[in-house]
Amino acid sequence: MHIDPPDQIVIYLIENAIKSYRRFAQKNIRKVHGEITVDQVLLLILLKTNPDISQVQLGEILFKDYGSVTRMINLMVAKKYLIREDHQKDGRRKELFLSEKGEQTIDLLIPVILQNRQTALKGLDEEELAQLSFLLKKIITNCKNP
Repeated sequence: MHIDPPDQIVIYLIENAIKSYRRFAQKNIRKVHGEITVDQVLLLILLKTNPDISQVQLGEILFKDYGSVTRMINLMVAKKYLIREDHQKDGRRKELFLSEKGEQTIDLLIPVILQNRQTALKGLDEEELAQLSFLLKKIITNCKNP
């Protein structure tokens, strides 16, 4: 039986692309805002665009377990990016809101995020991006439903 070395298989290349992008994005975010991580920025964006999102949903989208999301939220509340209040209808839950500092941070980083994406996808036309998206979704489906 023959097996290709990891750096020659597509799954490895996908992981390498993701990790390379995250390092690149973090470096550029750090230039503008030295204390926030890519995951924290994503969490802020998710809360801004979907204020009713649950902590479980945040974890699923960010690929984090519930405990990791809780720690991230606690840190972001402590650093004043987020405000946590009791839920108006369910006393067992908490609501999260972006603070003024959180809003300002997103506003500051949106140009960086857009530039990061543009740089990473440079040279890919719309058809290639659509094909890539289709293929990646197919791999995701195959792995979720073997």
